[in-house]
Formats: sequence, C-alpha cells, structure tokens
Amino acid sequence: MPRLFIALEIPPSAALSLSLLRGGMYGARWIDVENYHLTLRFIGDIEGHVADELVHALDRVHRPEFTLSLVGMGAFGNKKPHSVWAGVSPSPDLMALQAELERICQRLGLRPDPRKFSPHVTVARTRNVRVDDVVKYLSERGNFQTDPFPVSRFVLMSSRNSVGGGPYVTEEAYPLFSDMAVSADANRFAAQGYR
Repeated sequence: MPRLFIALEIPPSAALSLSLLRGGMYGARWIDVENYHLTLRFIGDIEGHVADELVHALDRVHRPEFTLSLVGMGAFGNKKPHSVWAGVSPSPDLMALQAELERICQRLGLRPDPRKFSPHVTVARTRNVRVDDVVKYLSERGNFQTDPFPVSRFVLMSSRNSVGGGPYVTEEAYPLFSDMAVSADANRFAAQGYR
C-alpha cells in the first residue's frame, strides 16, 4: 500500500523560483520540480478502510482560501544535515488548516505526529553533504523569497517506496473556499441550527 500524506501543492511560478536553487552543493539529491509540496500531515501506511474514512472526513473540511509565500532557507539536522528546505511566511490560516487536519487524523485513531509542525518545502536531501557545504549554500541563498501565491485547495497524496523525493501521486483534492462562500455556508448552517 502507498504511503499517504496531506499536502499543499506548489504552483508553477513558485516551483520555478525553487528550481533556481538547485545546484551548488556537491552530493545533494535535488527534489524534482513536479514533486515540490508542503506537507500538512504525514499519514503513512494505513488500512484501506481507514483510508476511506480519511477521504470522507477530509471532504467535510470547510476552510477559506489564503495566500502564502516561500521565504528564507534552512536545513534539518544541525550536526548531520539531512535536508535543505525553503521556509513559509507566517500564516494563521495555514496553521488553522493544519490543526484541523491533525484533529481529524487523531479522531480516526492515527497516532499524533511527534514532530511540531514546521511548514517548509524540501528542495534537497543532503545526507552525504559536508556541513560546511550546507552552511555555505544557505548563507548564499538566505534572502530567498517568492511572490505571494493563492492556496485554493489541499490534496491527499501518496508516495511509493523510494529513496525520497517522489514520485508523488495526487489521490484526492479538497477545495478551500472564497470568503463569500464561507460566509454563505456559515449563515446557512446557523439558520439550520448548527454552530
């Protein structure tokens, strides 16, 4: 069974900016442009009936569209860096969406993610790269930033067992809503006695 995760897609304009960061670090394995994404919740391997429940639960998420931009760069693994990433601008909407997805996963009996949510887009795997090379690479690209881009949906993705970095497949897509649609639905639910 494929490993599942919930993510935001990176639009072509931001993906192009990320692709320009490729190179300049000997031994790095660069993520393919079509595989850039922002993981909201890693799920892993789950039974088919749980996956079906997850698909239906995610279909009930009703959140507004928002904008993000990618800003800054960093690495995970201080003394032995294992990945380099682009950061994400602070966004209360992003954090609220991720928190709701985490609650849904836990209600379905999935274990809580032990790591604190740290929004990022991985650009390279760096297990065989010298620390000095990672530090130099990051210092030369620390001012990285994309233009803001709209986030109008989140997706359930799968990955096959691989060395990391894809290939990823979009299994389901879930729209986010414009403010007007959210307000209209809130009014409709209020009129029906829901809160």
